[in-house]
Amino acid sequence: MSEAPAVGLDPEHSGENPVAPEGDRTQPTEEILNALRQLNAQNLTQEPVQPRSEWDQLRAHLREKPYDADSWLKLVDIAEDSGDIEKIKETYEALLEAYPNTPSVQIAYLSHFLDNPDSHKYVEALFKRFLNRSPFVELWKLYLTYVRRRLNTGPNARDAIRQSYEFAINRVGQDKDSTEIWMDYIQFLKSAETTTTWEEQQKMDAVRKAYHRAVQIPVENVKKLWEEYQEFENGLNKITAKKFLSDLQEGHMQARTVLTQLQEHLTVLFPPPPPSKSTRPPIWLPRQPTFNPGDKALAGRWRMYLKWEESNPLEVEEKDKTSLIARIQSVYRKAVVRMRFFSEIWFMAYTWTNNIGRTDEGVALLKAGIEANPKSFVLNFAYAEALEIQENYEEVHAVFNKFLDVLREDLETLEQRLSLTNVATSSAIPGAADATPPNSQPGSQGSSNSQTSDDKDPKSKELADRRSEYGIAWIVYMRFAQRAEGLKSKRAVFARARKDRWTPWEVYEAAALMEYHCGKNVEIASRIFERGLENFSDEVDFVMRYLGFLISVNDDNNARALFERVIGTFPADRARPLWELWARHEYQFGDLAAAQKTEKRMSEVYPNGERLIQPLDL
Repeated sequence: MSEAPAVGLDPEHSGENPVAPEGDRTQPTEEILNALRQLNAQNLTQEPVQPRSEWDQLRAHLREKPYDADSWLKLVDIAEDSGDIEKIKETYEALLEAYPNTPSVQIAYLSHFLDNPDSHKYVEALFKRFLNRSPFVELWKLYLTYVRRRLNTGPNARDAIRQSYEFAINRVGQDKDSTEIWMDYIQFLKSAETTTTWEEQQKMDAVRKAYHRAVQIPVENVKKLWEEYQEFENGLNKITAKKFLSDLQEGHMQARTVLTQLQEHLTVLFPPPPPSKSTRPPIWLPRQPTFNPGDKALAGRWRMYLKWEESNPLEVEEKDKTSLIARIQSVYRKAVVRMRFFSEIWFMAYTWTNNIGRTDEGVALLKAGIEANPKSFVLNFAYAEALEIQENYEEVHAVFNKFLDVLREDLETLEQRLSLTNVATSSAIPGAADATPPNSQPGSQGSSNSQTSDDKDPKSKELADRRSEYGIAWIVYMRFAQRAEGLKSKRAVFARARKDRWTPWEVYEAAALMEYHCGKNVEIASRIFERGLENFSDEVDFVMRYLGFLISVNDDNNARALFERVIGTFPADRARPLWELWARHEYQFGDLAAAQKTEKRMSEVYPNGERLIQPLDL
């Protein structure tokens, strides 16, 4: 009995060519062992993969969702607790990129370095960045505290500190909460040492000038400032005091009246911040609204307040218009930080800025507003219009293309979310999956409007509404192209829209009407309507617009042909508007026989006897 040959026998010793069948070939045993040894050695030399830290994970998450406020606050805590200076800087810089000009973030950032003598240059560089456009008193108070601490000695210290106070007062001295700055400044001026009568007189004049400014501004404790000023003047000369006080009385009383109104506005708009969970300064971040009743009420209060500020309640005279503009500008700068995710507030800021002739600043506001609200129609359209006025057409195209990309991505995200919801619902309800029609492309099925608004699934209605809004962007884009560059450019935009699966029927109607009104071309307009009918034949509204167009251009033959072609495709309840439109046309402009025939057909479709068109309706 012969033995079976050994597995992996070297062919040199076997005398045979061991060609295994295809798919059954194996490596020699020694080669396999060598490969395993090399792999093990390689694994030993490789460092184990370190899991990402919590900070890294949160940072990656915030790159995807940059307005997740709670995650930002947690990231700040982790960075601060780590003690890693570079990580702390990176965290605050990234946070300020997402929430620019937010004072609580700036103060927390600065506070980390204020007590470090080696960080003075860095702190001063931050102050220079932050103060440039900041309307927030709390940041300016921190700056003045820093200046007085740093410049408390030296021959030129008082002059430098005085200039810093003037700098702050010129920026935020009109603010209701600037009382502490005014009081500190006046006390600083009073504390100046003098050696001559002339120096003493100069000091008194500086104090008087500061009081004159402060007591006519609606700041907290303006009444106390007035009482201090009375005491100051009476202490110098009671005769001249009477004149000075009389001259300021009216302005001061107006400031006190306005302060009462101002407090009513701002108490709701600036609630006290929540307490900090640590010894660090608390950070307040604006949250993205859900537009619930509370959000709508808040936006309404801001609109009311901003319009009130624009109305010049202090009755500032024309000669002091510069100070009024500075005050309103400061108010709007606060508003867009606090209401970062409310596009209407950005638009109000733009409108006011543009109306006072600061066009470039207005455009910058629109750009900043779009960064925070990329899906805002009003901001994108206003920005495109501003660029069009400047005849920067290339940039207008870029604005519309970017806006459409944002809206398209939002639609696809919503579609995916609704699809997952439907799958989950189908899985939970036995047999539901079988009853669900296959999902098709939006552009090839008309749209979700095939149901009546009362019967429509709210989720489908949401998608249909978003799609209609998306169509508005295409329509406004076509109007710009037509207006600025002519029919050829408009047709190029429409050609792109036709290839977009999300384009709704409204875009076809708009394109057709532009051809008719701007190009005076009925034939092209009719062809566009007809092309739209291929995709939206189940849309009663679109068919109504097409039929109405043909009637309006006296194309009776094609209008009748269209009516007969589509009327049988809709159930009676949805066909009712079409019957009404056609019957009205026949009654008003057709012959008697045609009208009677139409009425007879309608009575067959609606046998309950109710007439769709009453004689008085005509």
